[in-house]
Amino acid sequence: MDLTIFAILTQDGIASGAVYVLLALALVLVFSITRVIFIPLGEFLAFGALTMAALQAGKVPHSAALLVILGVAAFLQELLTTMRSPAGQVNRRRALGMGLFKFVIFPAAVFLVAKSAEGSSWPMLAQLLLTFAIVAPMGPMIYRLAFQPLAESPVLVLLIVAVAVHLALMGIGLVIFGAEGSRTTPFSDAVFNVGTLTISGQSIVVIVAATLLIGALYLYFDRTLSGKALRATAVNRRGARLVGIGTTQAGRLAFLLASTIGTLCGVLIAPLTTIYYDSGFLMGLKGFVGAIIGGLASYPLAAAGALLVGLLEAYSSFYASALKEVIVFTLIIPVLLWRSIVHPQVEEGDE
Repeated sequence: MDLTIFAILTQDGIASGAVYVLLALALVLVFSITRVIFIPLGEFLAFGALTMAALQAGKVPHSAALLVILGVAAFLQELLTTMRSPAGQVNRRRALGMGLFKFVIFPAAVFLVAKSAEGSSWPMLAQLLLTFAIVAPMGPMIYRLAFQPLAESPVLVLLIVAVAVHLALMGIGLVIFGAEGSRTTPFSDAVFNVGTLTISGQSIVVIVAATLLIGALYLYFDRTLSGKALRATAVNRRGARLVGIGTTQAGRLAFLLASTIGTLCGVLIAPLTTIYYDSGFLMGLKGFVGAIIGGLASYPLAAAGALLVGLLEAYSSFYASALKEVIVFTLIIPVLLWRSIVHPQVEEGDE
């Protein structure tokens, strides 16, 4: 390996590592607030990429219909729960009105907009916004359907549910998108030459977008009231409830942020590699390795670990391309051994 090849591999590693960083941060965010190991995060990456590809092809993405179906199911569950609650009539009407807008009216409006885009060529910004409007709201809907009723269950139960949701979404992805992969148009076709190194504009877009989002998340958690409420919920769920913070709303917001991050990762990575309905799972696992390095608690360590995964994957592809996945996932073994030695095991009920 000479210096030029090393620089090229480093560029690829940083670009893919930036995506893994976002996935790792989303996993840490969801786990710290809801105790859910969000295995289905990779499906949002795949759904985002394939939805964007369908829009660029002038087709109506079937994910828009899935959004409506999930919304109706979530509203019916919300209706049943609200009618059983001891809240007053006014509060019930307000809750049902908000649920009707979030789970029924908004998805229906998004579906109609997506339907109107059939056969037309919209600007890339409009396609991007519509992709987020279709895929990102599925996060809180899935939380409402699968995880909110089990919010106080042990972590193992939530993990089993997460695996079930992942399998269900992967099957749905195969049905609505098919087995063929897709790529999207790059956000930038520019090419920059630095000596003998060629840097693509899309790689720069990925790195800049990831950096800006990390900065935005920092400001959100540090400067806004809802961000501080999420931090409080992550530190102590019971204490957050005692001071009036709604942990249910915190869980929905965490899933919304995670699904938005997953969708962003999908639209960023799709111009660089072909995305299939099941591609998100493997990328999500690599983000999970980074999250494990951070102990599913530390954002800086998770980000550093995910960047390390991207670089290790790039260098491994040069020396042993057939074993690069094995090398990357083997990284988790010494990390788990180290954590098991340094941190004593604590029973969940004693936390």
